[in-house]
Amino acid sequence: MTTMTQLSRLGLFDARVPRYTSYPTAPHFAGGVDASLFKTWISALPEGDRISLYIHVPFCRRLCWFCACRTQGTQTLGPVAAYVETLKEELRLLAATLPSGIKLSRLHWGGGTPTLLSAGMMRDLAQAIFAVAPLADDAEFSVEIDPNEIDAERIAVLAEAGMNRASIGVQDFDPQIQECIGREQSYDVTKEAADMLRAAGIRSLNADILYGLPHQTNEKIADSVQMLLSLAPDRVALYGYAHVPWMARRQGMIPSDALPTPQERLGLFETAQQLFDWDGYKTIGIDHFATPTDGLSVAQAAGKLKRNFQGYTDDPSPTLIGLGASAISKFRQGFAQHVSATSKYTSSVRDGIFATHRGHVFSTDDLLRARIIEALMCDFEVNADELARDFGLTAAGFKSICTPALDRFGDTLDFNAARLAIPERTRPLTRLIASAFDAYDMAAA
Repeated sequence: MTTMTQLSRLGLFDARVPRYTSYPTAPHFAGGVDASLFKTWISALPEGDRISLYIHVPFCRRLCWFCACRTQGTQTLGPVAAYVETLKEELRLLAATLPSGIKLSRLHWGGGTPTLLSAGMMRDLAQAIFAVAPLADDAEFSVEIDPNEIDAERIAVLAEAGMNRASIGVQDFDPQIQECIGREQSYDVTKEAADMLRAAGIRSLNADILYGLPHQTNEKIADSVQMLLSLAPDRVALYGYAHVPWMARRQGMIPSDALPTPQERLGLFETAQQLFDWDGYKTIGIDHFATPTDGLSVAQAAGKLKRNFQGYTDDPSPTLIGLGASAISKFRQGFAQHVSATSKYTSSVRDGIFATHRGHVFSTDDLLRARIIEALMCDFEVNADELARDFGLTAAGFKSICTPALDRFGDTLDFNAARLAIPERTRPLTRLIASAFDAYDMAAA
């Protein structure tokens, strides 16, 4: 049986499964986690702890049709300025709740388009953040950069504030594809942004690129990847485009009949993967690539690679606090998410209350399954001794929790009393295999 036939038989080209940037996944969050519990979890952090902080900016100058993120368009900076003031108020709420001595191991501005902010807004927001908690000595401060929405002045402000990693969205450089997905961004504009970032002393550059886009062919994605490689990014996320127009109405602008078949999608991924491999990048997990000296490569080699809402990470902190509309936080006790509508978020914060409206409190079973799923997604392997040490899982318990995966994928997995591993030939199935450990209803994901 050929690998393609085997992958097809096991459902790779039919199933819809989560990306598992969290467990449980966000569709399973529910009520019961409110502003009061959010404050309690923050207050319970150890003094002097290191945390990650995520700042969500939901505004874009234009709404790209491929994007399924919670964003809103604006042609003026008025709503953005008002939102930044609300973020500053929420930061004051956070400062009043955090225990003393907290430092930031990671700071990330995402969206949306955080570079939509003016230079003055960026400076004010950074000062408000560092009034709450300073960056640790080895911290990373990263910002999502839209090359169409950046200039030297704003880059200088971010660099002065401590930004040392920038993430550029590329998607694809082919003009026909760009027009079809509502994201026109030339190679020259992208290169100019990358050059300005390097000139400002930004030491690390991330890039996102998509496969599975309309009209995309192996030749086109090869051209785009080679153009991207000429910019020498330190790490690349190669995400599969998810066409879900029933969830993201703007995707209805994209012609579904121009999308590649599932089998063609796999070919697109493998074409790009081969080019990254030839250029000396390490494959990180299922969809990231990094230079050998990048933090992700170092973490993977040390067995310390992790998964979070931005994908793969080397962040050692167990706590992520998200601020802004729709932002998600992760604590040792569970997940908490803010309300999505900016009007409701603003109203809550201006009343002196965090805008948390749903989440999930971890059970012991959640933590066990989360560990297994993260291990599969990061290392393609689950170690029975680690689960016994950290969760008291017996040999019989290990076999029992692995049984659903073994029943479905048995001859494609390596299994014994010590470990469960995914061989390289079947790693395209990783998300499907991980879903066999998901105790929640897949139909709701």
